[in-house]
Amino acid sequence: MVAGCSRQAPQRPSQRLGHTPEPDSAQLALMELNHRLAEAADEQLHALALAQDTPYALYEGNVWACVLDKGDTDAAVREKEECQLQLRTYSLDGTLLSDTRGSYTIGQRQLPQAVEANITEWHHGTRVRMFAPWYAAYGLRGNEAVPPYENVIIELTIE
Repeated sequence: MVAGCSRQAPQRPSQRLGHTPEPDSAQLALMELNHRLAEAADEQLHALALAQDTPYALYEGNVWACVLDKGDTDAAVREKEECQLQLRTYSLDGTLLSDTRGSYTIGQRQLPQAVEANITEWHHGTRVRMFAPWYAAYGLRGNEAVPPYENVIIELTIE
């Protein structure tokens, strides 16, 4: 008779009496705003890529990239590999925002999504310039050097 003594789990307040949960209007408005900002970022970076003298290709995450130097090796970058990278981040007006050099493990979310998603397309010794939208770069929070919602130019050197 132990089964008869168990308590029923409490219902969530939104499920009582058959009520459906109310949508969070502030959250929906923020999602809509972010969607519009992402579309504007994509358009801005596409126009910037088209205006360049060298051809840019569209990569994963709506990142436009151009290989500036292929280097002298055929060793491709692999997932979970530890690489020496130099990462320079600029605002779209050319202001240097950050310049870091270090050892990073690919696929461990140590790099901006724009870099993580595309780095295995290139080889060691390659230097790449990317136009990255805010949502694939440093996001809606930014970091110490890059403001929130900032579309950026990333120059990546894979050493």
